[in-house]
Amino acid sequence: MNHNVLMKETIDLSIKNTENDGGPFGAVITKNGEIVSKSVNRVTKDNDPTAHAEILAIREAAKQLKTFDLSGCVIYCSCEPCPMCLGAIYWARIDKIYYACNRFDAKKYGFDDEYLYKEINLPIGQREISSSQLLRKEALEAFKKWEKNEKKTLY
Repeated sequence: MNHNVLMKETIDLSIKNTENDGGPFGAVITKNGEIVSKSVNRVTKDNDPTAHAEILAIREAAKQLKTFDLSGCVIYCSCEPCPMCLGAIYWARIDKIYYACNRFDAKKYGFDDEYLYKEINLPIGQREISSSQLLRKEALEAFKKWEKNEKKTLY
């Protein structure tokens, strides 16, 4: 399958999802040109703010491939990934992102991530949601034990 065919499939998923009262987002993940997973936005269906199409497609691809490392995979998104999804794509080590609409298109329809882009760049003390560090010394114990674990899997 070529990129345009795969993007068309992704766009069709997003359109069908809107017809089922879901959000206008779809995602398809491939490996070696074959579809590994596909998903749609399920935020309102699942009452889960993290149920973006890209996140759900990554979860399914990892399950299908039996690995958390999706190197060699490509993701097709009906819209430019939001900051959360972009982070997940990087953590999954996906090789390439193709997207149709961009974040400015999404903004015109009420999906504005600009607030998140600005918040991420602020120092912690200047962000809108207050953050306070507690019990750092105690929590470091987990990292120390993990570091010494000879059976750990790096990721």
